[in-house]
This record gives sequence, structure tokens and C-alpha cells, in this order.
Amino acid sequence: LQDASPLLILGVVILAGVIGGSLAKRARLPSITGQILVGVLIGEAGLHLFEEHSVDGLAPTTFFALGLMTFTIGAQLNLGRLRNAGKRLGLLFLCEALLVPLVVGAALIPFFEFREAALYAALAISTAPATVVALVKEARARGVFVKTLYAAVALNNLACVFLFEVARLVARGEPGSGDYSASTLILGPLGQLLIALALGGTLALLMHLLVTHVVGEARQATASVLSLLLALGLAELIDASPLLTCMFLGLVQSNLTRSREKLVDAVFSNFERVFLAVFFTIAGMHLSMEHAAAAGGLAVALLLSRFAGKLLAAGLAMKLAGATARVRRNLGFALIPQAGVAVGLVVLVQNDPKLAGLADTFSAVVLTVVTVNEIIGPLLVRFALQRTGEAGMDRTRLIDFLGEENITTNLKAANMNEAIEGLVDLLVRSHQLPKDLQPALLASALERESQASTVLGGGLAIPHGELEDFQQMLGVMAISDEGFPLPSPDEQPVHCIVLLATPATERERHLAVLAALARSIGGDPQFRERLYHARSPAHAYELLNRETEDSLNPFLEDDDEDSLRPAAAGH
Repeated sequence: LQDASPLLILGVVILAGVIGGSLAKRARLPSITGQILVGVLIGEAGLHLFEEHSVDGLAPTTFFALGLMTFTIGAQLNLGRLRNAGKRLGLLFLCEALLVPLVVGAALIPFFEFREAALYAALAISTAPATVVALVKEARARGVFVKTLYAAVALNNLACVFLFEVARLVARGEPGSGDYSASTLILGPLGQLLIALALGGTLALLMHLLVTHVVGEARQATASVLSLLLALGLAELIDASPLLTCMFLGLVQSNLTRSREKLVDAVFSNFERVFLAVFFTIAGMHLSMEHAAAAGGLAVALLLSRFAGKLLAAGLAMKLAGATARVRRNLGFALIPQAGVAVGLVVLVQNDPKLAGLADTFSAVVLTVVTVNEIIGPLLVRFALQRTGEAGMDRTRLIDFLGEENITTNLKAANMNEAIEGLVDLLVRSHQLPKDLQPALLASALERESQASTVLGGGLAIPHGELEDFQQMLGVMAISDEGFPLPSPDEQPVHCIVLLATPATERERHLAVLAALARSIGGDPQFRERLYHARSPAHAYELLNRETEDSLNPFLEDDDEDSLRPAAAGH
């Protein structure tokens, strides 16, 4: 097979990846671990079925796969979805950008000059986006932890690229020279980020205009694939970062196009697994431990210090942010995988004539660490997803519309009308609805409230309005530890208000939700007490999604209409 055509190689790689992934899953391992290992088996370190130049013919495929994963990660930075996550993400960004380099730098400074240790320290921040995306999808995971993890990967790769460019300029320059000036160190890397943002943002805007005014929403997925290909090609042409460009493309598109998640992600999911199988199998084919001997103890020092820095940074940031215990205890483990970005930065050093003196050692150490992290990293990510309880949660549930971003613990209202006004505004913002829907929804909810109070007792109120010309039921929740001063049948303060917005097609689900909320919140004193005193929207979300599934938030089968029918008791 040494002279096989690229198409034959691609077929063999897909077959090997599918078999490796299936065998790994049977052994209760992540499928990408099996794909990497089977890649090692048929690659340079194993049977060496294909010549390296033949495998290089598949570079566009793997390049597109990596671009797709960073595009997916960037799309998770939706400002509406991250509305309640700003504090923990901001602290995590700072802790990763400061503590990880500090811990790694302190461990390596006995072996290197400062300018060389800084390169390793900056590179240690990065997390492999493709690995994280693949494992989350395989585990069908969803929740506050996954949302935090996706955003963290995007942000730490931004920090990594920026700080690595600073470190590279320090390593290239001589003290006192113009290359070493503060303005050069800041403006050069910042310029790289701005170029990637400008290119990715411009492509996202152009595709949005194309879909809106020319081809229609039905072509949204096609436009997204086109924009992704253009982003990768143009970034390479102008010597910008392709990965950052794709990340910014996904970020801008996610915040610009409301229909993106429904029309783009649904289509991409059909062929993502094939690209992932190809990507990780080829990654395994390129892995080799021949550089491990040269790396020696330096690789061990980098590996262990990076692991410690990741755990320290994530744990401290989440503690300061008041994150839930599940997020705080597990996030660091899920940030261990390291591949695409790190390898790209190694290539950058190898191609820099001014860094020729340290390139060989740098490459040997980093590639050894990447090899180990790509084997143990998937195990740690899956461990974290399972320990948080979010694995298997990416299925339709009764109150899916109550995400973390749809919950508030800060609403102030002196009466029900004020509460409804505030919740309608939150619903439109957090679900990213067109503003022109707000007046009609508000009028509908207020009219229904004037006809009969929706305060049920037990601290719970469920006002609702009609959402015209819409397909999905939506909702928001306000929780108050002190309680809202509203008239109640049991003369107790109202601590929880759930506003429902229901289209005519969702009447049965509306009744099912009312019954579940009344039964679980209104009828369970222990659960009610914990929910009413939730410290943050994230804590409330965890409670809503961890309690007995059959009573409050059951999984729904798409073909089981009976699952939407309300129980006889409770309402």
C-alpha cells in the first residue's frame, strides 16, 4: 500500500478509525482513544502501511476537520447563552492565562533560560478543541459544565496564541533591541488576533447577508461550509491563524444568526463523526515516541507542571466564581487534552530562523507531551463528564427551555405585573427572540393574570402567555431567597416565578409542564427549600436537572406522545 492513492488511504483510514472507535467503546474507553491507537498501529510507529508523503495528501481533510471543531467551539461563545456565566469565565480566563504559565515556568526555569521557558509556559495554556468536542458529542453531554468547558477551551486558546506570540518575540529579540520593546511585544500579537477577528467576522457577516437577502435560510448550512472553507484558505493565504479565524467565524455567526443552531449544527452533525474519525486516526499515524528519548525528564517536568497548573487554575477560578461543586471539582481534568494548537505552534518555532538554536529540543519536548496528553486526555475528559452527571443529558427533556441563561436570582418586583414585565424582557433576551414579539407576549400574560391569579401557593407562581407564530414552548424562571411580596392562597411569600410562553401547537406540553412544576416544586418541601435558596442560576439549573426525572424533568421520546400528557395528580 506504499503507493496507494489518497482515496484508498482515506477509505482505509475511515475503516480503521471506525473499527478502532468501536473496539474502544466495547472496552469502555472513549472512541477517539481507539482511533488514535489504531492510527499508531497502522502508522509510522507501527505497521507503517503508507509512506508519509502519501498520508500528507489527506492534509486538507484533517485541516478542514480541525477548522470545523474550532468553528464549533467558537459558536459556543454566544453572548445570550453565556449571560450568567461571565464571572466564572472571566476568572477562568485570568487564572489560566496567569497561573498555568507561572506553574510551568517555575518548573522549567531550572533547565532553561527565561526566554525559552516562556515558550513552554505559554504553550501549556492550550486545550485541544477537537478532542473536547468529540468527547462531549460522544457522551451526549449537556449542562452548565459542558457550557463552561466549551467556552473555556475557546478562551484559553485565545490566551495561548496571544501569550505565545509575546514569548516568541521575547525569544527572538535581544534585550535593548527594538524587537524587545513593550510596544512590539503587545501590538504584534494583538494584531494577529485582530486580523483573525476581522477575517472571521467579515465572512460571518457576508454569509449572513447572503442567506438573509439572496439564497434564504434553507441554504444556511451550505453558506456555513463555504464560509469555513474560505476562512481556512484566506487565513493561510494572508498568514493569519486559521484556527483563530475559524473560532471567530463561529463566534460571530452564533451571535448574528438566530437560526444557526437549528440549521447548521443539525447538518454538521451528520458528517462530523466521519471527519473526527479521520482526524484522530491520522493524528495517531503521525505519533511517534522516537523524540521521547531526546525530551527525557524535560517532557516529564512539562507534563506534570501543566497538569498541576490546569487543576490549580480551574479549581481556584471556579471557587472564586462560586461555581457548583460538580464544575469546580472536574473542570481542570477536562482541560488536559492538547494537540492541534500546540502542534501548530511547534511548527511556527521550527520555521523561525531566529529560533533555530532551540527548535529541536522544543519540538521533542512538546511533541512528547502532546502524544501523552492525546492518549490520557480523552480518558480524563470522559471521567469529568461522567462525574458531573452531564453525560447522556443531551436528549429532549420536559423543561429543556430552562437553561442557566433563562434563570435569574436578581429579579425585583413589588407586584405581579412588575414581575411579569421583567420576566418577559428576560425571556426575549435570553431566548434571543425578535424584539417585536415582546409587546404581544406581555399583553397576553398580563391579560391572563388579570383573569385569574397564577400564584399556586407553596411559594410558586406560574404566569403564562401565548407566543403567536412560534413552534416551541419557552420559559424563564426567577428565584428570590427573600421572596416576592405577592398575594398567595397560603399567605406565604412567593419565592419562584416561572413564566411560560406557549404556542398553540404545544398545549399538551404546557399542561405537562404545569403539572410537573406544581407537583415537584409545590409538593416537595425539601426540593422546594433547596431551589428557593439556590445561590446562582447555575445551582438552580443543576437542581432542576438532577432531581427525580419522572417527577419534574423527564426525558422525552420524540415518538412518544403520551410522555407529554400531564399526570392526573398535581394540577
